[in-house]
Amino acid sequence: MHFLKRFFVISVLFLVFLSCKSGDFRASKSALALKNNYLQGTSMAYYDKIDDTTFVNLKNFSSDFIYDMKYATEANFLKSKVYDCAQCYLRFKTIKKLIEANVEFRKNGYSIKIFDCYRPLDIQKKMWDLVPNADYVADPKRGSIHNRGGAVDITLVDVTGKELDMGTTFDFFGIEASHNYQNLSDTIKKNRLILKETMLKYNFKIFQSEWWHYNLIDSQQDKIANFKWNCN
Repeated sequence: MHFLKRFFVISVLFLVFLSCKSGDFRASKSALALKNNYLQGTSMAYYDKIDDTTFVNLKNFSSDFIYDMKYATEANFLKSKVYDCAQCYLRFKTIKKLIEANVEFRKNGYSIKIFDCYRPLDIQKKMWDLVPNADYVADPKRGSIHNRGGAVDITLVDVTGKELDMGTTFDFFGIEASHNYQNLSDTIKKNRLILKETMLKYNFKIFQSEWWHYNLIDSQQDKIANFKWNCN
C-alpha cells in the first residue's frame, strides 16, 4: 500500500514537471485565457516568444470573432474599397486584451464583431481629406491609434449573429453616435453599456464621439505604421 502511494505521488510530480517544461504552469492567468482560444494545432511556447509590440493577425490567435471589415468593401464613408483584403492586424498586446474581452462577452451570450483594426497611414490621409474633423477622423499629421495597431472598431452580436442595436450605424458622423448622447431607447443605452463596461474592464478606453471605437490604454506611445498586409 505504501509503495502504491509513493508511486502515485512520484507519477503526479513527474507529470507536473513535464507540464512546467511545456510552459503550461508558467502561463499567467491572462496567458491561460488566451491559450484556451488559440486555433487548433498551435504551440503555447511559440506565443510566449512574441513581443507585445509585434503586429499579428487576429485570426491566427482566435476563431471566436465575427468580421465585417468595412474598408475591404465599398460599404463605408469613403465609398470605395481601400483594403485589398479583409484582415485584422493589431499589436500583440492589443490582441491579448481583445481576446480576453471576447471571452467574457461569449460567456454572456455575445461575440465581438469587428469593423476595423490596424489602418495604414496612407488610408488615414484619404479619410482626413474627406472628413477633416478631428471629432471623427484623426489628423494624419498626428496619426490615429488605428495607425499604431492599438485601436478597434467593434460592435456586439447575439448568439444568432444579429447585431445589437446601438442606435446608429458604424462611422455615423453625428452627435447620436457619441457616448454622451442620451436621447436613445433604454435598449440602445443598455447595449452600449454592455460593450463599454466590458471593454473598459480589459484596459481599453472610449473615443467620446464614436460608440464603436476603443483604444488600448498606453497605445499612443507606439509608432505609426504604414505597412499593408499580405493577402496571399
